[in-house]
Amino acid sequence: MPIRVLSVPSKHVYVTHLADGDPELDEVTRLPDPVLPGRTEAAPWWPPLALEADWVLEHADEFDVFHVHFGFDARTPQQLRDLVAALRRTGKPLVYTVHDLRNPHHEEPGAHDEHLDVLVPAADALITLTPGAAAVLAERWGRQATVLPHPHVVDEPDLSRPRPVREEYVVGVHLKSLRASMDPLPVVEVLAKVLPQLPGARLRVDAHTDVMTPGFARHDAGVAFRLQSLRDAGLVDLHVHDFFSDAELWDYFQGLDLSVLPYRFGTHSGWLEACYDLGTPVLVSDCGFYAEQRPCLTYRLGPEGLDVDGLEAAVRTAYEQRPDWRADPAARRAERTTLAAAHRAIYRQVLSR
Repeated sequence: MPIRVLSVPSKHVYVTHLADGDPELDEVTRLPDPVLPGRTEAAPWWPPLALEADWVLEHADEFDVFHVHFGFDARTPQQLRDLVAALRRTGKPLVYTVHDLRNPHHEEPGAHDEHLDVLVPAADALITLTPGAAAVLAERWGRQATVLPHPHVVDEPDLSRPRPVREEYVVGVHLKSLRASMDPLPVVEVLAKVLPQLPGARLRVDAHTDVMTPGFARHDAGVAFRLQSLRDAGLVDLHVHDFFSDAELWDYFQGLDLSVLPYRFGTHSGWLEACYDLGTPVLVSDCGFYAEQRPCLTYRLGPEGLDVDGLEAAVRTAYEQRPDWRADPAARRAERTTLAAAHRAIYRQVLSR
């Protein structure tokens, strides 16, 4: 019988790409996200209903393994303890994939640390994406985690789509909706100074409408004013828009020759994985474990500020060397098969205890 896994959330590209490419070989059934009252199946999972202890007690006969990935930000530590107690009471093993040791949406680490202090010790099995993250788990909690790589993000045919040929060199910084982990302006300022010195180089900056528009909750007047000033000075090609669809995001990545991520803190990155799928080199700060995750260039950006010289040198290296870092589609397919087998083994292991 297939192992019935309740992933939290199930409707996430990381989770869906843990399944074997050949469903007949997978032997795992990943259940759909429970639908919240008043929501639709198209967007059922925030906040995830499955994280409610009462829901687990009522539906425990519907799943075999409970696998947490994301979505517990809004839960209190006590609510997570209640969830763990409900899983123990019903005999359901807990698997936790530690994607984030530091929550990119939280200005301070305290709340996420409290969540980790519940989930990490309670998990019957831990998974993470890099050896560095596994070392932190061992040091802070004395727990051993299985290290498994992030699966591909981009599907075919885009995974094999040829990159466009162009004469210019486009460097992109995307502010998204200005997560707490981002400090984009110092990075943009350096790029706006350096790129005019590099023949054919152009700086593209994207930001979501909620950052640039007064009255929106995420509006940042200082960021908006400075970006508009750089645009007016001809130093930045500024694009303001709502969230990209997947197809738009893949086109955006293939329109860049370098994606610069202005992260002050973080752990792992799905953005980096998508860029790797599509052959877009990434320059990212040396916080977290991005450099262990996939090939990339790094610079220093953290609580102490930006290493301007390091960023300038890294941009020049990218421009001069044009690194060719792109996932091989066949290797990505093989990796997915390996990941599916590794997860099956972990699920069987926790069920046998």
